[in-house]
Amino acid sequence: MKILFWGTPRFAVPSLRALTDEGFEVVGVVTQPDRPAGRGRRLQPSPVKEAALEQGIPVLTPERPRGEEFLAGLRALEPELSVVVAYGHILKREVLGLPPMGSINVHASLLPELRGAAPINWAIARGYDETGVTIMRMVEAMDAGPILHQVREPILADETASELTLRLAELGAEALVEALTLLQAGGLQEVEQEHDRATFAPKIDRTTARIDWTRSAEELHRHIRAMDAVPGAWAELDGQQVKLFRPKLVEADEAGELVLTPPGGNGGPPPPEAPEPGQVLAADARRGLVVQTGSGPLRILEVQPPGKRRMEARDWILGRGVEAGRRFR
Repeated sequence: MKILFWGTPRFAVPSLRALTDEGFEVVGVVTQPDRPAGRGRRLQPSPVKEAALEQGIPVLTPERPRGEEFLAGLRALEPELSVVVAYGHILKREVLGLPPMGSINVHASLLPELRGAAPINWAIARGYDETGVTIMRMVEAMDAGPILHQVREPILADETASELTLRLAELGAEALVEALTLLQAGGLQEVEQEHDRATFAPKIDRTTARIDWTRSAEELHRHIRAMDAVPGAWAELDGQQVKLFRPKLVEADEAGELVLTPPGGNGGPPPPEAPEPGQVLAADARRGLVVQTGSGPLRILEVQPPGKRRMEARDWILGRGVEAGRRFR
C-alpha cells in the first residue's frame, strides 16, 4: 500500500516510523514549512520533516495545501491512501479524495468527544478519567468522519498534557498499524459518529493558559497540568509573568496549618488573615510553594520565572524569587 503521510509535530513522528517499520511504502510526506524557533529565531524543520529526511522520504512543505501545482505534485507520487496525524491545516475535498482509498486520520480522543485542535489538553482540563485515540475516515467537516478503530486509555493522576501526549502518540501509532492491517484484510467496519454527542476542544493559547485563582484547587490542578508544557499556565507576580507547573493538591490536615499571620503589635499575636486567591501561603524549603485558590491551597512544584529556565519551585524560593504573603494575579 502506497501511503502519503501528513503531519507536523512530534506527536506524529511515532505514526510515521510505525508505517515504515511495518513495511508500508510511504511515498511522500507533507508537513508545514520550516519556522523560526529559539532565541536566535533560526528556521527549524518540523519534527516530521526531520524524521522523513532521515529515512529518505520525499518531503513537501506548502504554506497552504491547495492549488493545482500542489495537487499535481501529489498525483505524481501516486499514493493509494493519505494518513493524516496532526498536520495543522484543514484539507479540502479535492485533497482528501485524491488517493483512491481516500484519507484517514489519527485523532487523540474518543470521538465524537473532543473534536478539534487540542483534545489532549481539554481532556485533562475538563477532568476526564479516560481518553484514547480514534482512527477515522476524513470528511470535510472537522473530525466528523466515520470511525474505523478506537483504543481507550486512562488518564493517570497528576499526569500532564506533555506526558499524556507522549503516551497517546505511541498508542496512536499502534492503532494506526492495526487499522491499516484490518483495512487491507477487508475486516474493518466504518461506524458513523453519534454527532449529537460531539464535544469540542478548541486551540489553546496564552490567553487560555492564564490562571484564574478564584477557581477551585481541583480545577486549577487540572488546568495547570493541561497547559504543560506549551503554552504553560501562567500568572503575574509583581507585574511579571511566571509560568507554573507540576501542581499538587494539599492534604486536608496540612491545609489547616497554612495560614497567613500579620505582624504582631503590643496587644499580642494577631489573628490569622483570610488569604485572598493567588496569595502565597508558604514559600520555604520545607513546604515549598503553596498558593491559595478559590477553595483552598495548591502546591506548585516547578516554575519558570521570566527569562529563566524551568526549575524546581524550591530553587526559586532559595533564590528569593518569592515569599509568603505576596500575591499572584
